[in-house]
Amino acid sequence: MFIGENLTNLRIMYGYSRKQLSDMLHVTEQAVWQYENNYTSPKMQVVNDLKTIFDVKSKYFYNEDVLSQYFTTDNISVMNIAYRSKVMNMIAKTQSEAKHIEFLDSFVNYITAKLTYPTQKIIQLRNKVIDYLNTSEGDRKTQIDYVAKLARKELGLRSDTNDHLLFLIEKSGAFVFEKAIGEEVDAYSLWTNEDRAFIILGNLKRSASRRNFDIAHELGHLLLHYKAEFTNLDRKEHKTFENEANQFAGAFLLPEETLLSDLKAIVQPTNPDAYMDLKEKWTTSLQVLGYRALHLGLLDAKSHRNFYAALHRKGYLEKEPLDETLPIQKPQKVKSIINLVVNKGMLDLRHMIENDWMVELSFMHRITGIDLKFFRSYMVEEQDFGLGNVTELSVGVNK
Repeated sequence: MFIGENLTNLRIMYGYSRKQLSDMLHVTEQAVWQYENNYTSPKMQVVNDLKTIFDVKSKYFYNEDVLSQYFTTDNISVMNIAYRSKVMNMIAKTQSEAKHIEFLDSFVNYITAKLTYPTQKIIQLRNKVIDYLNTSEGDRKTQIDYVAKLARKELGLRSDTNDHLLFLIEKSGAFVFEKAIGEEVDAYSLWTNEDRAFIILGNLKRSASRRNFDIAHELGHLLLHYKAEFTNLDRKEHKTFENEANQFAGAFLLPEETLLSDLKAIVQPTNPDAYMDLKEKWTTSLQVLGYRALHLGLLDAKSHRNFYAALHRKGYLEKEPLDETLPIQKPQKVKSIINLVVNKGMLDLRHMIENDWMVELSFMHRITGIDLKFFRSYMVEEQDFGLGNVTELSVGVNK
């Protein structure tokens, strides 16, 4: 029997309205509604079209899907998704990304089912931040600077570099994935109700410095805005939260003591080119370095305006030097987990994809951002000729 809820989950995750899907299937919108609510079952040709559209097997629509089996109901709250976005209140987009996280959460549950973890460091850090914010009487800027310093220390990030930033955040317990989110959203993050931290990074037109800022910005949301109802914020409140995450990112990526020493060596502080060595050292943008110099008092307001005007004049607001040469940090944690559980015989990836998830490889790439080549490497079956017990081969030679 066709399971309409499976279709609904896929449609929402892919971001299609019923009208959009009906146009793709060449059926009425009412027909799609009937499929999803189990009033009628689609003909086989429609099912074939659905499996092509959503990169799944035909049997996906006739068996319990992964959300039914591996996702805890109500574990993801749409209201708690923190966007680094140019626009607000994108209801359809937010619902799509929430459904995407449900699939990701199911995926993580599946691959970690036989693993046990100690208490995650990022949860301990978040709790320390909550305790501090609830008892501190300092102004918000002082609080954010303190939290950034605490986070850098607790995560084990050295004071003179941002190398291994993403690795250390993943190691702390967060799950980080890449996704082609779209032009309007740079990244987003959330805590599940079971205390799993997710960071989703856009992979369009990224540079190493933009990537680092996105990571730090979302870490700021996870620590400063725990359980905040982002979808209920008005424009002013949304801007405040974004500014706080930006302030955290600057203070976190460019620690005050070390950076002050670096900045004192700058001979022409209003010339962006003078900061090029620092951009390479910290893997942060020239814009962020300029704002941080302003906040630390190394640039006054007039000097910063001159600095920013020079960025514009040189075309650096669109593309900065070194953007194409500095290596971009990419998530590795989930690939490492898969390597571990597969090599130890705890997971059969082929069985997982074809039988339990009932999807194509392209579907796994879509939800995880992991390249197809990685998945394909586990889909090749070794052929055994049964020679394991042969100790010697006798070869006859004609003389």
